[in-house]
Amino acid sequence: MGEEMKVIVFALAHEEYGVEVEKVRTIERMQPMTRVPRTPEFVKGVINLRGVVTPIIDLRGRFGFAESDYTDNTRIIIVSVKEMEVGLIVDSANDVTDINTDNIDDPPEVVGGIKAKYLQGIAKIGDSRLLVLLNLEEVLNKSEIIQLENQEE
Repeated sequence: MGEEMKVIVFALAHEEYGVEVEKVRTIERMQPMTRVPRTPEFVKGVINLRGVVTPIIDLRGRFGFAESDYTDNTRIIIVSVKEMEVGLIVDSANDVTDINTDNIDDPPEVVGGIKAKYLQGIAKIGDSRLLVLLNLEEVLNKSEIIQLENQEE
């Protein structure tokens, strides 16, 4: 019998994604950001969140999707990975759901244009719902983000 895993469900480009609840610090509304020079396009800037300067990444940009205008539903999900706090801009944060780990399949090579290494798996919820689980360590892989910076010079 698999274990239950709690995930925060969010929407991005008409797909549903999930990140483990224990990696999520808070969910914030959009707020003004300070742009940081010489960072990849998807790094939108930094915000001061209760005294902590937090970098903000647009997940659409990170995955190479077309960026869209921010709406009243747009949220910043503040996640914590390896001592690093980062905000992820998503189209909307929908709910928290329990997933049985038995219902998680390995990701195919590419899902909706996202490479498998960024994905932890695909979770089946009920009969018709699929949830793409992100591998935050890879999404926020520092060396890769640094490489991206170097390519832009």
